[in-house]
Amino acid sequence: MARKKAHPEHENHERWLISYADFITLLFAFFVVMFASSQVDKKKTQQVSDSVTTALEKGAQASAKQFVPRGIEDPKGKGGSQPASEKAESAQAAAAELLPSMKFLKETLSHEIESGKIEVHMEARGLVVSLHEGAFFKSGDDKIIPESYPSIAKIAAVIRSLHNPVRLEGHTDSIPIHTARFDSNWELAAARAISMLNLLATQFSIPRSRCAIAGYADTIPVDTNLTPEGRARNRRVDVVILNEQALVDARPDPAVTAATAATAAPETKSGTAAAPKKTESVAVPVARPAPAAAPDKSPDKVPAKAPTAPGQPAKPSPLAPARLARK
Repeated sequence: MARKKAHPEHENHERWLISYADFITLLFAFFVVMFASSQVDKKKTQQVSDSVTTALEKGAQASAKQFVPRGIEDPKGKGGSQPASEKAESAQAAAAELLPSMKFLKETLSHEIESGKIEVHMEARGLVVSLHEGAFFKSGDDKIIPESYPSIAKIAAVIRSLHNPVRLEGHTDSIPIHTARFDSNWELAAARAISMLNLLATQFSIPRSRCAIAGYADTIPVDTNLTPEGRARNRRVDVVILNEQALVDARPDPAVTAATAATAAPETKSGTAAAPKKTESVAVPVARPAPAAAPDKSPDKVPAKAPTAPGQPAKPSPLAPARLARK
């Protein structure tokens, strides 16, 4: 028997509905997820965001403080530097730290201040007590006059009552010195600072570990070197009680020093420095009256030696030991 021809299958034109249904299902799921995510609690999200931001900022500040010393600014201005408001607050706090000591010294050293033998003032780095050469040292010498010990004892009492480090800074005027003991003003300035350190350590029980010395010669003047009065103020030893803010760099700022000097001794009509008044930067005396300082003079010149006969010892000039500049 002959086979019947198979009829071709009917083409299904509805197959696209399957793909369409899958697409609609996925699109519906997508919008459901989007709607659900838009209903998150905004308050909790903001709290989480703020917490993360605060933690990151505090962590960065702590890291900066760990590696950047206080008082040192980043030269490029990127991190590590304190804002101006914070610097002002820290400077005020540092000054307040030593204000009671400054008031006490001004009261106990009032006679020395009035006579111009000592000056007491506050700087950004700490409390500065300037001991003028005329009341504490002989001309061109680094030995401290014993009559000045009572005044130094009052300063040492304040130092012992504090835990702050102390810097002893020697200063001279601009007249050069060249003697058998000192070849330059640098040596004289440093020697006077060392003498003050030894006195504080041996006579007044100030630990040497708390002290440091510096010699600046004539590089940090507080007055003009053109007048005898100005040179007398420049010849000094500064006892600096440092505050916490100045532990990194305690070197005197020339601009601040000059401004303080102008406040301490304003000029008179004649142009010479007037006696220091009782302002923030003042001068101080001693419990016992110190010997009056000799008038300021230029370095004595040693006269030429007279010729001597061969084999006869030369007589030393009586002025040779006095060839000292007034420092």
